[in-house]
Amino acid sequence: MDGPSGSGKSSVSRGVARALGLRYLDTGAMYRAMTWWMLSQGVDLGDPAAIAARCVEPSIQPGTDPDGPTIHVDGVDVGGPIREADVTGAVSVVAAVPEVRVRLVASQREIIGAGGIVVEGRDIGTVVWPDAPVKVYLTASPEARARRRSAEVAGSTVEAQQQAMARRDALDSTRKTDPLSMAAGAVELDTTALTLDEVIAEVLRLVAEQASLSGRDQIHERT
Repeated sequence: MDGPSGSGKSSVSRGVARALGLRYLDTGAMYRAMTWWMLSQGVDLGDPAAIAARCVEPSIQPGTDPDGPTIHVDGVDVGGPIREADVTGAVSVVAAVPEVRVRLVASQREIIGAGGIVVEGRDIGTVVWPDAPVKVYLTASPEARARRRSAEVAGSTVEAQQQAMARRDALDSTRKTDPLSMAAGAVELDTTALTLDEVIAEVLRLVAEQASLSGRDQIHERT
């Protein structure tokens, strides 16, 4: 499940995982956790080489329970701190460093490799797991995305969130390593006018459709 911030990835991914009895992985939380650690260590985020040199140090452990996903850094629960404004404002800078992406993508692939999981991020279908049987790219209008995010962030306004998202979209889609883009074979789903339940239902329909196609392919292979 890929897409920009505010498109509904987290809520939809968790809802789909719960409905199917699968695990859930928020890869964005891993980049936020890395960013939180860099800030806590006083690493100069204006120096990509410094970020690259230090990114091998922290141990980042994401939980995969869709009913209560967690994220720990060196055993410390950082689920709250990684959503603070300082991390939000810096995560795209840290995530753009190739060495950070190499390290975290390797961890993500290890978790995904165990199977039975719904994964959300910005490069899942293009880089992390391009062979995923179902790939969805969620979108929404800038206004809808900003409205959703401002409802989640205390004291924020729709206008401020829209400006922040525009900046992050530009950074994420133009970075040299693993930019945000829709994967080949992905289904684009505009969530602007849909309720959460409607989006989850549509994704579940796509999963069922793919399962049916896979079953027919297996039958054809045996005949």
